[in-house]
Amino acid sequence: MRTDLKWGVVALILLATAACRQDMHDQPKYIPLRPSSFFDDGRSARPIPEGTVARGHLNADTAFYTGKGPDGKYVDRFPFPITKQVLLRGQDRYNIYCTPCHDRLGTGNGVVARRGFRHPPSYHIDRLRQAPNGYIFDVITNGFGAMQDYAAQLGPADRWAVVAYERALQLSQNATLNDVPVAERAKLEQGGAR
Repeated sequence: MRTDLKWGVVALILLATAACRQDMHDQPKYIPLRPSSFFDDGRSARPIPEGTVARGHLNADTAFYTGKGPDGKYVDRFPFPITKQVLLRGQDRYNIYCTPCHDRLGTGNGVVARRGFRHPPSYHIDRLRQAPNGYIFDVITNGFGAMQDYAAQLGPADRWAVVAYERALQLSQNATLNDVPVAERAKLEQGGAR
């Protein structure tokens, strides 16, 4: 076969295949939020029916998910019982996410603060000791001032566990002998007499 004929056939085949190409990027489709003449309202995306809840996002317990009651005020009660496991989980999450700024005792002298960044307030000041639990939950959820939000890193149950652990930290640094159960006081007094 002649060389020029061979190149002519190759060129013809290339032209023929290039003309019939329709990839996925060139298919007829509606791109979300672009106008469309197909529907009467001119939108390509359909409106979500009223009352639709995305799977896994019912969030019907307002206090659990927001730290606020039906009246919009911060709740002071925990939405579930605080057990040793909850406190241990709160300590674990606190040590991972909170200690870089707040340190292990909650005094606000973490590594980040010691390196020149803004010091967060100590958990042991009266304002934060008297703040409702829902307020602390809200700060963890949405951030406050220079503090970022931790909603993506900590689920609601973990945020409440951190609040419980912060309350335990506050109690550990501000406890009096009257806060100790009577049965345990005797052990403390005997230990102190040695």
